[in-house]
Amino acid sequence: MAVVEQLIRAESDGSISFGNYKLPEKKKLENFKHNGNIFKVKTYKDITKLECNENFVYESVPGTAVTEFVETENGVEFKVEGDNDAQITLGLLENTEYQILVNGTSVGKMTTNLGGKLNLSVELSGDKPTRVVVER
Repeated sequence: MAVVEQLIRAESDGSISFGNYKLPEKKKLENFKHNGNIFKVKTYKDITKLECNENFVYESVPGTAVTEFVETENGVEFKVEGDNDAQITLGLLENTEYQILVNGTSVGKMTTNLGGKLNLSVELSGDKPTRVVVER
């Protein structure tokens, strides 16, 4: 998988891909329209952040490339790639318990805080993407 050169793009399956962890300096793209929503992405080697309709959706430290990102009524799923392990924060429903799967293996259940944020760490090797599924 490669970084997303255009910073964010719509995929034919309805998902989106975003982020470029190879950029030395921060770049952003605003007003990206997809499925009736407006997205904004900021990305570079140190951080990748996604907002939808001015609401927080995704942030990783350091920066990552995300493909096949899909939000459902039960959570989110995506593939993530980066040069180093990443701390990922997701914007979900507040005070809700979610099951976390990384490459098909359960890493446990976590509950979001009152702001709806869920934090998880993902080991990234740089050679292949890691699939993350977060479900209620």
